[in-house]
Amino acid sequence: MSKPIISRCEAKGLRMTGQRRTIAQVLEESEDHPDVEELYARASRMDSGISIATVYRTVKLFEEAGILDRLEFGDGRARYEDAERDHHDHLIDLNSGEVIEFCDPEIEALQERIAAKLGYRLKGHKLELYGVPLRKG
Repeated sequence: MSKPIISRCEAKGLRMTGQRRTIAQVLEESEDHPDVEELYARASRMDSGISIATVYRTVKLFEEAGILDRLEFGDGRARYEDAERDHHDHLIDLNSGEVIEFCDPEIEALQERIAAKLGYRLKGHKLELYGVPLRKG
């Protein structure tokens, strides 16, 4: 398991105000891929003094420091997740917008084989699948 977001921010020399700590805590507790508006809603429940501008600035700072990864799934909203989460891929439900995380050993092995076949050693990848639920019946 990776170090907590606050610890990584401090290790990078970022000044951690109370509001930044609150935003970091919200991010740490998130099991989804929140956008800035959702982060603001969650953080403002913990600290009513947090402004959306503070959330925008903090997210940008954390992203630039390599603490957060910015995700864009084609819906016009930037979403965020901890940059040190375990590797996973994403399936995006085009009807609901739900983002489903998954990791499949067969897909991982196939990607390694493809890279090797093309003369490369894979150093990383990002896989996003877009779909609609199969109709039952």
